[in-house]
Amino acid sequence: MENFGIGSWLQRRRPKSGSKIALVSGDRHISYEEFSERTDRLANALRAGGVAKGDRVAYLGENDPAFLETLFACGQLGAIFVPLNTRLAPREIAFQLEDSGAVALIHSASLSGLAASGAEGTQVTRRVVVGDSFPGDGGAPLGDEVREGPTAAEDYEAVVASGAPLHLDEEVRLDDGAMILYTSGTTGRPKGALLTHGNITWNCINVIVDFDFSSADVALMISPMFHVASLDMGVLPTLLKGGTVVLESRFDPQRILELVERHRATTISGVPTTYQMLCEHPAWATSDLSSLNKLTCGGSAVPMRVLEAYEARGLRFSNGYGMTETAPGATTLPAARSRDKAGSSGLPHFFTDVRIADVAGGRAAQGAVGEIQIKGPNVIHEYWKRPSATAESYEDGGWFKSGDLGYKDADGFVFVSDRLKDMIISGGENIYPAEVEQAISELDSVGSVAVIGVPDAKWGEVPRAVVMLREGAFLTEDELKEHLAGRLARYKIPKTVVFVDHIPRTASGKIRKSELRASAVS
Repeated sequence: MENFGIGSWLQRRRPKSGSKIALVSGDRHISYEEFSERTDRLANALRAGGVAKGDRVAYLGENDPAFLETLFACGQLGAIFVPLNTRLAPREIAFQLEDSGAVALIHSASLSGLAASGAEGTQVTRRVVVGDSFPGDGGAPLGDEVREGPTAAEDYEAVVASGAPLHLDEEVRLDDGAMILYTSGTTGRPKGALLTHGNITWNCINVIVDFDFSSADVALMISPMFHVASLDMGVLPTLLKGGTVVLESRFDPQRILELVERHRATTISGVPTTYQMLCEHPAWATSDLSSLNKLTCGGSAVPMRVLEAYEARGLRFSNGYGMTETAPGATTLPAARSRDKAGSSGLPHFFTDVRIADVAGGRAAQGAVGEIQIKGPNVIHEYWKRPSATAESYEDGGWFKSGDLGYKDADGFVFVSDRLKDMIISGGENIYPAEVEQAISELDSVGSVAVIGVPDAKWGEVPRAVVMLREGAFLTEDELKEHLAGRLARYKIPKTVVFVDHIPRTASGKIRKSELRASAVS
């Protein structure tokens, strides 16, 4: 084969695991044979429609086999897959489509309105709809073509059926781009992290080595695959090994517990909030969880009460640290060390190096706090069309500057002292205050604004806006939230707004967010 990227995985897996179930989605059970053939057909159909090597194809939708078929079809063509967060507002979707230069958009029928609005005015020339009806049309079957918005929408199944069942072997190297994943920037403008086929492959190898994935694994996906942690830490390593992936389109604690029993799931990848909701559900105590042997968690530390609830059922977490730019794994805490190394993010993944750098850029002394920097084949080479951001993100020698502070103990375990300066992590979603502040500042009545994270029992933390109005201006909390609706994803909109007469600043004029956070919890 000339394709050494992820687009060749199903073709290589097909003769080894053809009749084995690769994907489960509701009542659908898809074998590796069928999965491979459908992906081949889609790749041919996309090529016939003009998608070529290097082109970008976006996907907007919940967890569904079509998501993975599109990913692997793009991999066959050497095209670049662009997964979009379903919780974004139309303006945010439009920005990512425009910035990536996506020529095609595949999306769920339930998100047709969002997709049509987001694609309007962009270079998207083809929309393909996954699902058998548009919302609000009375459930009528979707024809081969439906006109909605500026671009005709085609039926996904009709597109797949139109493609030839022949595997394409485009030349693809490990350094070629495979995915663009958008991560909010500290300046308020999202950046596209360009993950190569090598980044994804090496991350999967790290996962397989450090978590002992096998072909017998059944991975239950309780988090959306447009998040790199769900896709690259759970789905792709399982498929690489020939295991089974169970896809769920939304998170419902009772149903997840039922699915663990029904499919004898062995692994779950999630964030502390989802794990907390599972163990607090009334069905938790009576559910059969004996098949589970791998629970991976990221986003933030697991609360002790949640850790203890799982330990009471004989289960332990493998907590970890990483980011989109590291595809995403950087470190992982072995489950066996969850107690004696409590609070640690663990050791570097097998083929990844992590160092703590001092202010001069050199290696910090043991136990000294410095910037966490990562190096390895899983680390991205560049941000999409952001040469200055790329240049600013690396130290000499290729060390990626995380912007996070931490230290290593005598055994080499990494402890994260503080997150990327002001980032808020709410229920596993990253929220960058600068983006929210920029949107709030559009209001003429706002003189100054700071967005901070405040503790929340359910989501870990949620955003709060601290607003100083212009002299003589008037603004209510409801009016501010109404302004943000449609401009930002709902999870980014501040849950509370506090109006103040003064916002503390440093001598250089920077807002003292540490003081605001301290007063919020005092």
